[in-house]
Amino acid sequence: MKQYLPRYLLGLVILLVLLGHSARIYQIPFVNHMDAIIYDAKVKLTMPQSVDQRVVIIDIDEKSLGEQGRWPWGRDKMATMMNKLFDHYGVKQVGFDVVFAEPDDSSGLKSLETLAKRELRDTAGFQATLKELRPQLDYDARFAAALKNRPVILGYYFSNKEGGASAGVIPDPVFPAGTFNGRRIAFTQWFSFGANLPEFQKAAGGAGHFNPLVDFDGTSRRVPLLVEYKGQYYESLSLAMVRRLLGNPAITPGYPDDSPGVYAGMEWLDLKTATGGVLRIPVDENAATLIPYRGYQGSFPYISATDVINGRVPQEKLAGRLVIVGTTAPGLMDLRATPVGAAYPGVEVHANLIAGMLDGTIKHKPPYILGADVLLVLISGAVMVFLLPMLSPFRATIVGVIVLLFMLSVNFSFWHVGHVVLPLASGMMAIALLYAMNMSWGYFVESRTKRQLTGLFGQYVPPELVEEMSRDPENYSMAGRKAELTVLFSDVRGFTTISEGLEPDELATLMNEYLGAMTLVVRKHRGTLDKYIGDAIMAFWGAPVDDPEHAKNAVLTALEMHVALIELNKDLVARGWPELKIGVGVNTGPMTVGDMGSPVRQSYTVMGDAVNLGSRLEGITKQYGVGIIVGESSRELLKTAFVFRELDKVRVKGKDEPVGIYEPVGEEGKVGSEALDELKLWNQTLRVYRAQDWDQAEVLLMNLTRIHPRYVYNLYNQRIAHYRKESPGQDWDGTWTFDTK
Repeated sequence: MKQYLPRYLLGLVILLVLLGHSARIYQIPFVNHMDAIIYDAKVKLTMPQSVDQRVVIIDIDEKSLGEQGRWPWGRDKMATMMNKLFDHYGVKQVGFDVVFAEPDDSSGLKSLETLAKRELRDTAGFQATLKELRPQLDYDARFAAALKNRPVILGYYFSNKEGGASAGVIPDPVFPAGTFNGRRIAFTQWFSFGANLPEFQKAAGGAGHFNPLVDFDGTSRRVPLLVEYKGQYYESLSLAMVRRLLGNPAITPGYPDDSPGVYAGMEWLDLKTATGGVLRIPVDENAATLIPYRGYQGSFPYISATDVINGRVPQEKLAGRLVIVGTTAPGLMDLRATPVGAAYPGVEVHANLIAGMLDGTIKHKPPYILGADVLLVLISGAVMVFLLPMLSPFRATIVGVIVLLFMLSVNFSFWHVGHVVLPLASGMMAIALLYAMNMSWGYFVESRTKRQLTGLFGQYVPPELVEEMSRDPENYSMAGRKAELTVLFSDVRGFTTISEGLEPDELATLMNEYLGAMTLVVRKHRGTLDKYIGDAIMAFWGAPVDDPEHAKNAVLTALEMHVALIELNKDLVARGWPELKIGVGVNTGPMTVGDMGSPVRQSYTVMGDAVNLGSRLEGITKQYGVGIIVGESSRELLKTAFVFRELDKVRVKGKDEPVGIYEPVGEEGKVGSEALDELKLWNQTLRVYRAQDWDQAEVLLMNLTRIHPRYVYNLYNQRIAHYRKESPGQDWDGTWTFDTK
C-alpha cells in the first residue's frame, strides 16, 4: 500500500484541483476552453442541418452592393424594398439587423431648401416646384411611411464604453427599474447605444438589440434576451420579433422558487400564445440563451436584397415568411466567430434564435448543473485515483475506457433527453490526467534533466543555446513567467494569389525554402522560433535564455530577413516563380512566456498585450507601404542603436491607448546624409500635420515626394484631403484609428 501512496496523493491533488473548478471556487481557463470546444463539437454533431423555410434572410450582399451602390443606401431604396416585401410579396414580419442612425441627405433636398431661402428671380415658381418635389425627395419620410402600421422590428446596438455618447432613440423598456430587486441575476449592463432615428422608431412596431455575448475565446454562443441600461431592461431583436409574432404578450420571468431567499436566479422567460398556451424560453444566469444553431451558414433561405428591390424573387419564396434584413458582405463587418463557422453572418444568429424559440429546441444550463458536474467528477475521479495504481497497464486502460464511456453517456443523455448542457471537460481532464500520471510515473521520475531540456527547447531555440542551457539546467524552465521580451511577426504579402499560381509540390518547395532562409536569420540572432502559421513566422527574444539586447537582435533580424529575401527572390525568379514580399512587425513589452496548450499538443510561446500589438504592427505594414514596423517601446530601447522613421501615432484594434510606430532605416552611423536630411524634413511634416496646418503639410509632402516618392507620403496627402472635408477637431492628438486587424 505504501508504494502507491505518492500516486494516491498526486491523484487526489489532481482531482481536488478539478473539483474546485467544477464547483466554481476558481476557474481554470484551459478547462473552460476545452469545455467550449466540446460544446461546439456537440452542437455540430447534433444540429439538424436542414433549411428552415419559415425565416428568410434578405441579404445586403456583394451582389446587392454591386447593383445598388455602396452601403448605406438611400432610404428611398429601403422604402421601395419594404413596400415590395409587404404589398407585393406578403411577408408576415420584417426585422432589421442594421441601424438607421443618420439622416439621409442623398436626395439633395437640403440643398434645394437652402436655395429656396435665397433671393431668386423665380422665387414663387421655385417654391412651388420644391413643394411638389419634397414628398419624393424626403427619403427619410418615405421610409418612415413604409414602416408605419406594419409588423416591423428595428434593430439597434448597445455599447459598453462608459460615458460614450448615444445616438438615436431606443424603444420603451420591457421591464422598468427595480423589477428584479432582490434577485441574483447578472444582467449584461451597457452604458450607451446606437439606435435609429426617432421617426423610424416611432413608425416601427418595435425594436430589439442585436448584441451577442462573446465568450472568452471570441466565439458567439449566447445572446442576452434581456439586458440592463440605466436600471431598465431591454429585449433582444429575436425576442422582440417572436413577441410581435405572438401578438406582443407580456414577458413573464420564470423562477424555480418564488422565494428570493431560497433561490434568487431566473431560469426562463414565458410568453403567452394566442391559443392560451405558454412559450417557454430558457435563460442562464446572465438572462442569456444559447443559440440553437441549425447548421452551417445557409440553414435559412438567403435572398439578395437587390432582387427584392427589383422584383426578381418568386412570390412563393417570401409569402407568409418572417424576414430579417441583414448583411453578409465582408466589408460591412457583420461576420462573427461561432461554433459552426469562423465567419458566420450575424443576421443568421437571429434567425437561429427565432426558429429555436418557436420550436422549443434551445438548450438550458440550469443552476443544478453545478452539483451534477461536481458529483460526476468526484465519482469518476475517485475510481481512477484509488483503482488505477493497483492495476496493470492493460487493466488500467480498460477501467479508464469504462469510466470515460460512463461519463460520456451521462453527459449526452442530459443533452439529448433533457436539452440540458452539462460540462464535460473537468471529468474528461480528470480521467485523462489520472490515467496519464499513472502510466508515465516511472518515466518522468527517472528522466534526465539534460534530455528534458533538449526535448523541450530543441525545436524552439538554436542548438548552441540548448547546449548553454544544459550547463545550468536548474535556471531554465518552461513554466509560465512574466518578462520583458521582444516579439517578431512576419507574413508573406499576397500569399493566396501566389499559392493559386503554383502546383502543390512547387508551393511546398517554395515555402520550405522561404521558411528555411528566414529561420536561419532568426537563429543567427539568438531568436526563439515560436511557430509557423501557414506562411507567417512568429519568433521572440529574451527567453528561455536571457538576452539583454533582445530588442536590438529582433530589429537586426527584421532588417536581415529583407536582405535574405532579395537573394531568395533571385533564385525564385530564375525558376519562373513569383517574387515574395513580406511585412514584419516588432514589439517589446511585458509578456507571459511558458509552455501552453493541451495534453495533446503544447507549445513554448508568449502571450500578452505586447504580443498582440506586435501582430497588429505586422498587419498594418501594408497600410504604410513599408516592410518593417517597430513599436514605440522597442524604439525607445534602440534610440542610439538605429535610425528610425516615425510613421504615425495609431490606435490599433483591440487597444484604446495610441502608440507610435516606426520604420527602422538602418543602424546608427550607417545611414547616408541624404536619408538623414529627408528624415528631418519628414519629421517637420509630421509636426505641421498634427498641428492641422494642412497647406504647409502639403507643401512639405510635395518636396518629400520629389526627393524620394514613398507610399506613406501619398497616404498622408489622402488623409489631409479627408480632414479638409471632415475636420478631426481641435482636441485631435494626431492619432489614426484602425478599425480592423
